[in-house]
Amino acid sequence: MSARKTALVVAPGRGTYGKGELGSIARLHGQRFAELIANLDAQRRERGQPTVTELDGAERFSVATHMRGDVAAPLIYTATALDWLSIDRDTFDVVAVAGNSMGWYSALALGGAVSVEDGFRISNAMGLNSQTHGPGGQILLQVVDEGWRPVPGLRETLLDLVAAIASRPGHALALSINLAGMLVLAGNEEGLAALLAEAPATPGRDPLRLAGHGPFHTPLMYGSSDKAKAELPVSLFSAPAIPMVDGRGHIWRRFASDSAEVWDYSFGHQILAPYDFALSVQVAVREFAPDVIVLPGPGDTLGGAIAQSLIGIEWQGIRSKADFMARQAADPILLSMGRAEQRALVTGRQ
Repeated sequence: MSARKTALVVAPGRGTYGKGELGSIARLHGQRFAELIANLDAQRRERGQPTVTELDGAERFSVATHMRGDVAAPLIYTATALDWLSIDRDTFDVVAVAGNSMGWYSALALGGAVSVEDGFRISNAMGLNSQTHGPGGQILLQVVDEGWRPVPGLRETLLDLVAAIASRPGHALALSINLAGMLVLAGNEEGLAALLAEAPATPGRDPLRLAGHGPFHTPLMYGSSDKAKAELPVSLFSAPAIPMVDGRGHIWRRFASDSAEVWDYSFGHQILAPYDFALSVQVAVREFAPDVIVLPGPGDTLGGAIAQSLIGIEWQGIRSKADFMARQAADPILLSMGRAEQRALVTGRQ
């Protein structure tokens, strides 16, 4: 029998459960994980919330409903956690986990710092808490060309503009998430309006206001942080069983991580300061040298950001979109469970 492949597992965040994912939890997991899904449904029912089963089984996808934080978070967490439990461990040895933004709460469960059930409790609570903030939101801007190579000077120009706008009275604006080929910028309405009015031309797409998103990963989220620390006790946490790489590129290792510090980061810095997703991926691949990166569902929209993170450090000679696509065709380095053919490779199930 051949040796197992080592794998980095990366949990997706907000915006990944869309119209195409409606019904996917029941379709992919309903029979095998019925008892666990019932447990998660009970948590929602006890809080007077529609259950995951009801939301996933809706007749049609509703942007107004399914993209709201208190709905999106539990749906995404459930899909991710059940995909995690579906990975064929005879084929893959998971050496580290990471996540993007809200995906950090999924990574806590994947890494064993909290139980799967408590991870749902955390994600469900943070879906509500994420709506506790001042007016504002997030804007997505692309900073790479069609070949996924950085446009010279564009990132620096945008960050200089952000700093200039933030210095104006009544304007709040900051980097929210570094998504490698894209920047997510967050702030209050005055800051966002100034950015849209003054941003230079960017490739690929116009600046995009993210629907239903607050000014995440900025000091405008203090209400969310305070509420999380009051509601979610440190007793939910333990040291991880698998190394976890957070949004600073910090590695939480087995036997060397204090559960209280993981708790404090998760409901403090993780909420209030920029999340460097690209750095987390780059640190993880450099430190653990995985054979593959596994992206659980829902969806596969985070795949581009993962690829662009690898391009940023020329991982294994991957320097452009063309290099990445050639590698995927010959010997896939990224396995997205939102894609049926790649899912079969990860789960061992057709």
